[in-house]
Amino acid sequence: MSRWDDIYCNLLKKILAEGVEVQNRTGVNTLKIPSFSFSLDVGSEFPILTTKQLFIRQAVLEMLWFYQAKSNDVRWLQSRNVHIWDEWEIDENGYWNAVQMIPDGSGNLVRTDVHKFFGKEWAHTIGTAYGWIVNKFNLTDSLIDRLKNNPGDRRMVMSLWQNDYLETAVLPSCVWSSEWDVTEGRLNAWVHQRSCDVPLGLPFNVTQYAVLLCMLAQVTGLEPGTLDWSVKDAHIYVNQKEGVLEQIGRYDQNGSYPAPKLWLNPEIGDFYDFDNSAELKDVKLIDYRHMGKISFPIAQ
Repeated sequence: MSRWDDIYCNLLKKILAEGVEVQNRTGVNTLKIPSFSFSLDVGSEFPILTTKQLFIRQAVLEMLWFYQAKSNDVRWLQSRNVHIWDEWEIDENGYWNAVQMIPDGSGNLVRTDVHKFFGKEWAHTIGTAYGWIVNKFNLTDSLIDRLKNNPGDRRMVMSLWQNDYLETAVLPSCVWSSEWDVTEGRLNAWVHQRSCDVPLGLPFNVTQYAVLLCMLAQVTGLEPGTLDWSVKDAHIYVNQKEGVLEQIGRYDQNGSYPAPKLWLNPEIGDFYDFDNSAELKDVKLIDYRHMGKISFPIAQ
């Protein structure tokens, strides 16, 4: 049995049983609970769901786009056949176009065509978000330097939430902060998420930060430790309920498979040397058994 599947499927059940239906900017209502937290020991069990298939190549490449390439250019992902950010790409004329629910000034949300102008210099990017923030504030290099040279530091924080750059971001970071520490030679992280699409986003996010933790541990001479996670506004979109019920049914009927092993190329000693090509040559899953794909719609 996979501990991550246990936590995750019980979270799905909790949201269905206790969640409150609310409106939001996407126009598709959600069932939400205000918060949720959990802890995983990455050193003893790699967290990737087995009750549905997760495509680790896409998840890891998105993470490397943020923290290794330090990029906000969606074409970087597209050239590697990763399309999870296509909906948020600023067009060639500098506009981001969407249909969203916007407050009308009297407390009501009104369906509105959004044509936000960022400028042609931001074409094909997501604006001042994610990798752009990592690059501007040198977050990756600062963390690696501290892990190597001052592992007892209690200020090892990477924050993707920078107030000065929220208005020029297409989508301000959902997973916005991570805190790191070294205890008895093990690298541990605590990740904070302000808003969480549980069926689509959370499986990706947990697996990719677990890989990041393992990569950073390898290049700094540490062992992988714990990954703690805290979520505000954990939600399921109402048009995702069918897929959620299918996954819960799989879990209730069959439990889950044992977690696979994560293989990282042991020859890599520098975080920036991990392969970020479409083939993702330095990352593999060993003995990954899963119960098949479940498709969920994306709410923009």
